[in-house]
Amino acid sequence: MANITAADVNKLRQMTGAGMMDCKNALKENDGDFEKAIEFLRKKGQKLANKRADKDANEGIVLAKTNADQTYAAVFMLNCETDFVGKTDDFVNFAKSIIDLAAEKAPKSLDELKALDLNGHSVEDSLTDLIGKTGEKMEIAHFEVIEAPIVFSYNHHGNRLATILGLNKKDVAEIAAIGHEVAMQIAAMAPIAVDKDDVDPETIQKEIEIGKDVARQEGKPEEMLEKIALGKLNKFYKENTLLNQESIKDNKVTIREVLTKADKALTVTGFKRLMLGA
Repeated sequence: MANITAADVNKLRQMTGAGMMDCKNALKENDGDFEKAIEFLRKKGQKLANKRADKDANEGIVLAKTNADQTYAAVFMLNCETDFVGKTDDFVNFAKSIIDLAAEKAPKSLDELKALDLNGHSVEDSLTDLIGKTGEKMEIAHFEVIEAPIVFSYNHHGNRLATILGLNKKDVAEIAAIGHEVAMQIAAMAPIAVDKDDVDPETIQKEIEIGKDVARQEGKPEEMLEKIALGKLNKFYKENTLLNQESIKDNKVTIREVLTKADKALTVTGFKRLMLGA
């Protein structure tokens, strides 16, 4: 049996981030072999992850970031079970390291993100390690990206809501201020699409049927229901599509007008919005 010193335990703790007792037990179980102890801790984390797979993980953090030249933006959600763990330095710093890595490496999918190297281990393995350390279920629940001539990100205070968007032109006066305004608009007003033509046909049909039912209950003539429903649909577009929404900064203009005032051809190529609990 190897002599496990406090220095050995501390060294393993620095290497893995695991708790002191977990590190001590890992070294004892593996006769002081650091490589085997690290693998032991990783397996413990995986076992715990499997054991807690059916638990709810609705707390956590949402972060967004762009790459250096603002052509790629990513937003992701890292979930855990409790608000307490979601606010710990270990959890928050891990989330920040992931979004920093995404902004640097520009992965296109969640699988690509999980496979990236983070301090010598994959993001997925590093997450398993953190699960072993905290004892809570954790998962990267969502990961979205936008690529465009210029992109923007917005992190709302408290890190429970974040947005990213792309614009089709970058050589526009005050483009940074415009991008920030639109990113905040997306956060505040939760549009479902960029413009009318981008709304899912099933959603449109559902809104038309709702409009007809409401008009019918109000006693409107059957032959008028379609026209009334289409009128309500236009209101739906105005409230729920980004370019047609009134600006939260100035409700006398729409977001489309904010953009075209700066440049007639300026528009939004796409956006993503993530919020805890939504």
